[in-house]
Amino acid sequence: MEKIYDLLGNKISVALEPKLIRVYSNAALWKYLDGMANSRFELIVNTIKADYEKEFDKPLDISTNSLIVEILVHVYCDYLGLSFNRIVRVKWIQNLVEKLLKRAEVVDCGEKSVDSNRWVWDLLAGSKSLFIRMLPKNLNAKNIKKH
Repeated sequence: MEKIYDLLGNKISVALEPKLIRVYSNAALWKYLDGMANSRFELIVNTIKADYEKEFDKPLDISTNSLIVEILVHVYCDYLGLSFNRIVRVKWIQNLVEKLLKRAEVVDCGEKSVDSNRWVWDLLAGSKSLFIRMLPKNLNAKNIKKH
């Protein structure tokens, strides 16, 4: 079920399925995170988890920090790939990076029973503050995220 959350004037696209949420790393999400990633990740993840519980009558079995880190790392990889393609002008390399970007733009966050790499995000969840510090304060200052 597709959802649009209006958070601080930004329309954040999310899909909810049993045992899975899908967040889209688009320009609206980047704008929403600008400069305040820590508190804004908390707000979006808590909003999604509350809505998930309302829709499916049970909580999503993924910790808040694990969700934050998974979404954050995908957004960061999206940012790095787009930045890389602005600098490196070798077409075949850009095409390869574009394929990787397609994967980074859709963040599938599933419970352990449906997400074989949930353990990675659970392991990294303890380093959430480190990942947040690595994320640029103004993600789209260079206007690299168009959609």
